[in-house]
Amino acid sequence: MTYRFPDMDEDKLNQLHIPPQAKQRPRASFRIILIVVILALAAAFYFAWTGKSDRVAASLAPTNAAAAAVTNAPVVVPPGGSVLTASGYIVNRERIEISPRFMDVVKWIGVRKGDVVTNGQVVVLLDDAEFQAQLVQAEGRLADARANVTKAELAFQRITNLTARAIETQQAADDARLDLESARAQERMAEGNYALAKTYVDWTVIRSPINGVVLEKLVSADELVMPQSFGGARGPSTALLAVADLTDLQVEIDLNESDLSKVTLGQKCRISPEAYPDKVYDGQVAEIAPEADRQKGTLQIKVQIHAPDRFLTPELTAKVDFLK
Repeated sequence: MTYRFPDMDEDKLNQLHIPPQAKQRPRASFRIILIVVILALAAAFYFAWTGKSDRVAASLAPTNAAAAAVTNAPVVVPPGGSVLTASGYIVNRERIEISPRFMDVVKWIGVRKGDVVTNGQVVVLLDDAEFQAQLVQAEGRLADARANVTKAELAFQRITNLTARAIETQQAADDARLDLESARAQERMAEGNYALAKTYVDWTVIRSPINGVVLEKLVSADELVMPQSFGGARGPSTALLAVADLTDLQVEIDLNESDLSKVTLGQKCRISPEAYPDKVYDGQVAEIAPEADRQKGTLQIKVQIHAPDRFLTPELTAKVDFLK
C-alpha cells in the first residue's frame, strides 16, 4: 500500500526520489583520504622520534666531551703546534760516581741498587784502623808541642825579669824569645798534622753528596778500592757508587744539522716516553752543544723535563715535540 500526500502530485514525488546508485559513497576518494592520513601520522612519528634522539644526543654531548677530554688530555696539542719532532734518550742531568780519596778496603756498604739516599747520608765505611792510629800519634805530638810552648813562655818570662834587673844578659833574653817562637811554630805544625790525620779519618766515612737514587753499586764489603786504577779491567775498583737525582732529568738528542734552525735555547717542548705514549711532560731546550759531530752531521741538544715522575727512567727512549 502506498501512502499518498494529498498536496503533492506524482511528478513532484518523482523529483524527490533518490536513485539507489547515488546512495553509495565513492570508494576511491575514501582510500585516498586514508592513505593521506596514514602518511601524515608516519611523518609526525618520524619527526617526533628524530627530535627526541637529537635531544638525547645533546644532553649526552657534555658528558662525552668531558670523557674525551679526560682520555685525550695528555695528548692535546698546545696552541702553535710543533715545528719538529725528534727522538732521544732520557738521562740524568748529573750522574755522580762516588770514589774514595785514597786506596783502602771497604769495611761496610749500607745501600743497594735502587735505594733512595739523602744529602749527607753515610753510604760506605772504609777501614780506618791505620788512620785512627795516625790520629792518635798526631794528637800526642800536638800535646807535646803545646807543653813546649808553655815551657818556653815561662823561660822567656823568667829571663825577661832577670834581664830587667841586670842579672841576665840581653843575649839570654833574645835566645829565650827565639825559643818561644820556635815552640809556637812547632805547635802550629803539630796542629796541622793533627788536622790532616783527622781529615783522613773523616774521609773513611763516605756520604752521599746529593739527594737521589743509587743507580749502581760498584763494590762490595772487603773489596779494595782506589781513586785511579792502573791494573786494567781486573784492577781495583775506582768508584764505590753511582748516584743520580731522578727528579732532575733531561732528554739527550742528536739533532740533524738540517733541523738546527728550528730549535732555539729556551724553546718550549712536549716530551712523551716511548714506554708510556699516553704520558706527556712539559720541557724546554736547556742546552745546545757548542760543537757538532762532523762524522754524524748532528748537534747534541738537551731538553730539561719539568716535574718528572716515576714513569721516567734514565736511558729510556723519548719523543720530543719542539713547539712554535
